[in-house]
Amino acid sequence: MEALIHDFSFGLVFWQVIILLIVILLLGKFAWKPIVNALEEREKGITDALASAEKAKLEMARLTNENEQLLKEAREERDVILKEAKQLREKIVADAKETAQVEGAKMIENAKREIEEQKLKALAEVKNQVSTLSLDIARKVLTKEFEDQNKQEALVADLLKDVKLS
Repeated sequence: MEALIHDFSFGLVFWQVIILLIVILLLGKFAWKPIVNALEEREKGITDALASAEKAKLEMARLTNENEQLLKEAREERDVILKEAKQLREKIVADAKETAQVEGAKMIENAKREIEEQKLKALAEVKNQVSTLSLDIARKVLTKEFEDQNKQEALVADLLKDVKLS
């Protein structure tokens, strides 16, 4: 350190100060302005980016609100559609039950009518068979009865007594 103090020269310091001032002037003229301009542009870019980010944040909040509103509307619409579908299903079921009851009543009525018709046919058939059998029995009895001439004459006399002449 003593060597530096002994070798100290004012001329060297003078020229170093002048060179430093020239370097500062040159840097100020050619480098300082572009650097400052670049810094200002960067600061402006950052400010613009922050403003854009704030706008994007506000836009996202707006879109989120819109999406929530759309979801709410969609849920309400879904609920309305489900309610309508349930009512339609209940109406279809009720109509089907009513139709089934009407058809069942018609089928029961047709069955009763068919049973009555079959019953009448069976009674008519039984009557025919009874009358046929009765006639066969009467013919056989009468044939047996009228084989004897005396019995025939007694029957005719008996019948004539019952008949009154007016």
